[in-house]
Amino acid sequence: MSVTTNAPSHADHATVGQETDATPGYVPVELAGYPVRALPSQRWRASHLRALNTGDLDAFAEGVLHPDDVDAWYDGDPTQDEIGAWVAQVAEAGGESLGKSSGPRASSKTTRKR
Repeated sequence: MSVTTNAPSHADHATVGQETDATPGYVPVELAGYPVRALPSQRWRASHLRALNTGDLDAFAEGVLHPDDVDAWYDGDPTQDEIGAWVAQVAEAGGESLGKSSGPRASSKTTRKR
């Protein structure tokens, strides 16, 4: 898959940063020095998580980043540490910490098979 958007130069980061703040449905975060917009972690699809868990980081990024910001992923060429920090930053910006879910609650009613 070929993405043909223009990635911001380091001089254009401030301008792009202003644009990232005003995009509904996305949270503004920084990735490897580039301001980008990402879907909040609550809106990541199962296919996005499968790509992340299987190590297909490019497919993951293409799925969760705003289409205009995908080139920043390739231009920034983030390290594993930067990716981990970015994923945590997206979760925090969206109001949730990944891996801290309380899980399903136990039912207050007892059930019995007949």
